Amino acid sequence: MRLAWRLARRLVILLAVSVVIFAVLRLLRADPVAMLMAPNASLADITALRHTLGLDQPVAVQYARWLGGMLHGDFGHSLQNGQPIGPVLATALPTTIQLLCGGLLLGVSGGIASSIYAFSRRDTVAEKVSELVNGLAISIPDFLWGILLILAFGIALKWLPFLGPIDNQYTVARHTGALLIDTLIDGQFAAFGNALLHLVLPCVALGMGIAPPLMRILRSSLLDTYAEEYIAAARLRGLSEAQILFRHGLRNAALPTINILAMQVSLLIGGTLLIEKVFGMPGIGSLMVNAIGARDLPMIQALALVYAVVVQGVNALTDAFEVLFNPRLRLE
Repeated sequence: MRLAWRLARRLVILLAVSVVIFAVLRLLRADPVAMLMAPNASLADITALRHTLGLDQPVAVQYARWLGGMLHGDFGHSLQNGQPIGPVLATALPTTIQLLCGGLLLGVSGGIASSIYAFSRRDTVAEKVSELVNGLAISIPDFLWGILLILAFGIALKWLPFLGPIDNQYTVARHTGALLIDTLIDGQFAAFGNALLHLVLPCVALGMGIAPPLMRILRSSLLDTYAEEYIAAARLRGLSEAQILFRHGLRNAALPTINILAMQVSLLIGGTLLIEKVFGMPGIGSLMVNAIGARDLPMIQALALVYAVVVQGVNALTDAFEVLFNPRLRLE
């Protein structure tokens, strides 16, 4: 019941977000008809196009038509090239998903590992150094990490590629849209390795947006957990420090960390906009930046709602994990 209520709340939030997106974009000084018609178009042609696009209808009717189309998979047509937005999104989405998965994997792994290291070295110089490094890392935004990584490992050391999803010498047939999967399907292992190398720097940049705050919160949660009586009881039963950490410490410190992780993942999703542009990745973040520059309102609306759906989906998964790991929530 508790989970159903939380899911219903997410749907209401999504509906409110869709209203805000539609209303705010209508305040922009950009007329879709003027962008589509030639400068010397007649008034009759302009009126006919406005009717075709439904722009002569009341705003509430326009919103209902737009939302109904989105729910049925009709995202409209781009003002830049007249192409349907749905296929364009489907082409770009796998690239963004690869980046998100890679950044999430590196960020969570780095955050957990660094928090365990700092916690195991508590009350030592190593802990102070870890806190100092973490404070420095948390103050740098992910897109700046991307630029720093390019300068260091792409330009200065020339260890890793940093532009585009794969080198031009490779031709990969599209099966799923995700290069790592498509190269394996085709058996192109050299292309797989090249695509993987292209993902290293942007995924590390995204991961750096997750690891430092995750390290800080998990370490703090572990300190609170180790102050509980059952930790002392576990020591009296003869459990080793490693057993206590993994059986009791991490498990009980995970609950407050899950909420912070969900917030960071939401920020990570938004961070793909600049990261994709910095590294030349053709994902939905690049689509959004290009659409904003071209004032492509239908594309901006569709992408903004897709981002909102993904963020609320992550939050819904967080709610599910909270209910799963917290018995008290299941009993409410």
